[in-house]
Amino acid sequence: MTTTAARLWVPYCGASPTPDELLARWNFDPLLLVGMAGIFALIWRLSVDSRGRQFLCGAAALALILFVSPFCALTSALFSARVTHHVLLTAMVAPALVAALPAWRTCLPGSLAVWTGIQALTFWLWHAPGFYAAALSSDLVYWSMQITLLGTAVGFWAAVRRASSPAAIAALLAATVLMGLLGALITFAGVPLYEPHYFTTAAWNMSPLEDQQLAGLIMWAPSAALYLGAALFVMSRFLKHEEGRIAA
Repeated sequence: MTTTAARLWVPYCGASPTPDELLARWNFDPLLLVGMAGIFALIWRLSVDSRGRQFLCGAAALALILFVSPFCALTSALFSARVTHHVLLTAMVAPALVAALPAWRTCLPGSLAVWTGIQALTFWLWHAPGFYAAALSSDLVYWSMQITLLGTAVGFWAAVRRASSPAAIAALLAATVLMGLLGALITFAGVPLYEPHYFTTAAWNMSPLEDQQLAGLIMWAPSAALYLGAALFVMSRFLKHEEGRIAA
């Protein structure tokens, strides 16, 4: 990475690592660790059964991987790693946090349609090149990105949880389409769009465009598949319920 670029882009997780440096790049930011411990301790107290606490433990383990492990530093190097981070945060950590709490504690204001739109708009916004670049040049903007991505995703999954099965299926399918569309646009952009990664991918034997295309494919297929899988799960439960109702 050039000296000019190094001065310009100082992401929260530190400068872009080389493959040889990666395993040593743990993030032991005391404010992060104290904040995460406090949040998960509070949710643990609010959880009322072992199943909820199992979901919470899963969410905590994944959050440690995303923010504390060397994967955090990898997101400074590769846009594809950053996209993976955001997908796991919104499609796995968020629903696990919702599942960790009793349903009545996740009754947030706003309809399912509103939360579906807000979550999609937030995800698209932070992957616009200008907003993304801002997040990698300021810790404040970085944490604004992380908090809003997670917060709107929690709102979405909480709304899915309390909705009727047909409405939940429709919202999950809408999220699948919107995630896939953004991924397709990024994949077929044809030119590198994300300036913070112009100088960080070569050490990983990738061009900025190849890294961007991989990121788009991750968003297009695996991440969209998570929402589609959730829709199929809800549909399966709904059909079983209907079969039981008809049989009775």
